[in-house]
Amino acid sequence: MVLCLTVILFLTLHLLPGMKSSKVNLINNGYEGIVIAINPSVPEDEKLIQNIKEMVNEASTYLFHATKRRVYFRNVSILIPMTWKSKSEYLMPKQESYDQADVIVANSYLKYGDDPYTLQYGRCGEKGQYIHFTPNFLLTNNLPIYGSRGRVFVHEWAHLRWGIFDENNRDQPFYISRRNTIEATRCSTHITGTNVVFKKCQGGSCITRPCRRDSQTGLYEAECTFIPEKSQTAKESIMFMQSLHSVTEFCTEKTHNTEAPNLQNKMCNGKSTWDVIMNSADFQNTSPMTEMNPPTRPTFSLLRSKQRVVCLVLDKSGSMSSEDRLFRMNQAAELFLIQIIEKGSFVGMVTFDSVAEIQNHLTKITDDNVYKNITANLPQEADGGTSICRGLKAGFQAIIQSNQSTSGSEIILLTDGEDNEIHLCIEEVKQSGVIVHTIALGPSAAKELETLSDITGGHRFYANKDINGLTNAFSRISSRSGSITQQTVQLESKALAITGKKWVNGTVPVDSTIGNDTFFVVTWTIKKPEVLLQDPKGKKYKTSDFKEDKLNIRSARLRIPGIAETGTWTYSLLNNHASSQMLTVTVTTRARSPTTPPVTATAHMSQHTAHYPSPVIVYAQVSQGFLPVLGISVIAFIETEDGRQVTLELWDNGAGADTVKNDGIYSRYFTDYRGNGRHSLKVLAQARNNTARLSLRQPHNKALYVPGYIENGKIILNPPRPEVKDDLATAKIEDFSRLTSGGSFTVSGAPPPGNHPSVLPPNKIIDLEAKFKEDHIQLSWTAPGNVLDKGKANSYIIRISKSFLDLQEDFDNATLVNTSSVKPKEAGSVENFEFKPEPFRIENGTNFYIAVQAINEANLTSEVSNIAQAIKFIPMPEDSVPALGTKISAISLAIFGLAMILSIF
Repeated sequence: MVLCLTVILFLTLHLLPGMKSSKVNLINNGYEGIVIAINPSVPEDEKLIQNIKEMVNEASTYLFHATKRRVYFRNVSILIPMTWKSKSEYLMPKQESYDQADVIVANSYLKYGDDPYTLQYGRCGEKGQYIHFTPNFLLTNNLPIYGSRGRVFVHEWAHLRWGIFDENNRDQPFYISRRNTIEATRCSTHITGTNVVFKKCQGGSCITRPCRRDSQTGLYEAECTFIPEKSQTAKESIMFMQSLHSVTEFCTEKTHNTEAPNLQNKMCNGKSTWDVIMNSADFQNTSPMTEMNPPTRPTFSLLRSKQRVVCLVLDKSGSMSSEDRLFRMNQAAELFLIQIIEKGSFVGMVTFDSVAEIQNHLTKITDDNVYKNITANLPQEADGGTSICRGLKAGFQAIIQSNQSTSGSEIILLTDGEDNEIHLCIEEVKQSGVIVHTIALGPSAAKELETLSDITGGHRFYANKDINGLTNAFSRISSRSGSITQQTVQLESKALAITGKKWVNGTVPVDSTIGNDTFFVVTWTIKKPEVLLQDPKGKKYKTSDFKEDKLNIRSARLRIPGIAETGTWTYSLLNNHASSQMLTVTVTTRARSPTTPPVTATAHMSQHTAHYPSPVIVYAQVSQGFLPVLGISVIAFIETEDGRQVTLELWDNGAGADTVKNDGIYSRYFTDYRGNGRHSLKVLAQARNNTARLSLRQPHNKALYVPGYIENGKIILNPPRPEVKDDLATAKIEDFSRLTSGGSFTVSGAPPPGNHPSVLPPNKIIDLEAKFKEDHIQLSWTAPGNVLDKGKANSYIIRISKSFLDLQEDFDNATLVNTSSVKPKEAGSVENFEFKPEPFRIENGTNFYIAVQAINEANLTSEVSNIAQAIKFIPMPEDSVPALGTKISAISLAIFGLAMILSIF
């Protein structure tokens, strides 16, 4: 007997929001706290602010009617960068920042169009990360291409807020319906139009012809384009083509096109966008408004970013004397002050045990002497109890007494001690407007600690046995302004246990996007090692070049003068002590040029809490600017509370936990529970052997670029969209290395160590493909695991039907395919299987639907896969192109308002 497991926790877990700290709330039908942030590199333009306001005003009304009078936009903050001039009407931000904004306004890197899109890589119903508009989109007239900006905003808001997906498919713009007709991939099917191939326009005229069918697939050829009628009666759907005037609604269960091969059907199991929206947390307790009039227009707050203000609040209680914690804290704090915090920032420091003391009021970081004034006051002795609230309040005082506001300022709170009184200052922290980043050191740190970062939008970290854990945490607390020159890039963070009198070697690649402000830092536990460092051109640095400070914190650093040489740097360390000791190497740098963004890596878990056996997903984004980086190795390291480490290779293969293939988002399920409590995440992204490449393809989850419309029998073409040719769709990039902390998360309900039966099935197969080869059907898919995407499945169930609905609604009763010859491969491998569809009769035009389930060793079955389609197609003479010069029809064509004659041959 095969058991089909439905894990309620698994489903509810994936509907929880991701790790981005949005401040949006829905209160009495109105969205509040939306942040639209302008990148510092965008030139000052008052028209930009005006157009943002107009867009949101229009969007609010459109959203209100699209959601059947349920929600609208009540207030929005526009965050203006420091690079713009100060004005009296600009207010000071609280916890709003560019890196946590719901909408960002920024130029695209390597300009190739202004398509608005949403960075969205979660499961169905999960919130996205942010909406990206370019200044050019907001400042120019794109009405014919995307529709009004307000409509586009609602389309993107639906991605961001409710986790629904587009109903088109640029990779498969057509499909063969159950009625054996070729249809444009769309929702609803009531949207009408025509399918043509555009020939090259020359000498004032353009030629089109009917679309031909591909001899392999039976679908239209790749150049075929669907041109919609300008005048429509269909009201849906906003997630297909919001630019059509008649479109004012989302597809419902009645109008949804379940056959369309789009991301909405793939990710949401054929559910309509409106069904997913209605199941969202926003709509669970929200009823339609009864007032006859639309709600009031949104209100706007103009906020201007301020110079960064950071106060370190560091624990020096008695427990910090164990396991070298005080040393490790001081090493990491020094690294933050010298290498991470950007010039021009204000920094102060507070230390605390059962009482707190301001060590440094805010000081503007201008040169190395300023750092020394602060690092000189790092605590040298650990003693006393732990009062986190007193530490925080002293941090507030250090900020206020320096004539700065706590609003928008940051506190980095590090502690290893228990404290049951954090709740006493939670409200004061909330009201202060400060952003608190928490670092829990060791397993006994206060359990309420993360509440402080959660309510203020700060980062949360955990460090224990990983000797570099604190360094990685501090390195992650970089600038939140969006300025690429202010952000630190971590290249290396390695801990090396070396026996006495032994050498160890290593390499660090420095690519051409980085090299400013480059530091090599070495720490030790007993005695300073011998250090040799060589740059790619052969220049050598020795131990005496690595400077120690007077703090005696067993740390030495070398700052590379000017810009670090591009290429592979080599280091060698000699433990010149007789006993074994732990050595660490940390390398940080910054962008080489203010106009070329560096390759960056960021990481996070799908949520902050995990309850066994429900899985969480590890996500890592690797990009240059907004362009995905493909073809690299991405490894996640998860440290449990007791110091054990789990290693996961993350994949960008469009299978398992990964939503879209080749989008620069690398992901994997985490199911390897080895205990409860805090867990930390760090990710190493490496490009080796010239395998890395930059994807120049347009992102998914975006407003559709409409090529043109049919209006009164004429094809009105929009300006051609900037397209990247196939051979330019990827650009090679150099070898590189990036290391980043992904913060911490908390596990509960895990069983004690030991072997436990599997309680999770294999993951759902979401990339099944099918095609005919003579009288056989060839299938391919990515292998799932024994437990989600780990290990390998035990067997497969493959079923086939001539009816799409039968397979979708009654999979278990569809015809079974003999799979006895299939031996499942390791998760992530490509599976191929060929079979003859017996006992069916095969003719030209025969249409089959196929789906797969995987079974694991515990007899648990996965969800049914996506439904693949295979069509037996033999080209007929009428499918060929008519003889050249045969006139089929003539219609008028207008390009940019200029009337021309268009003939179809």
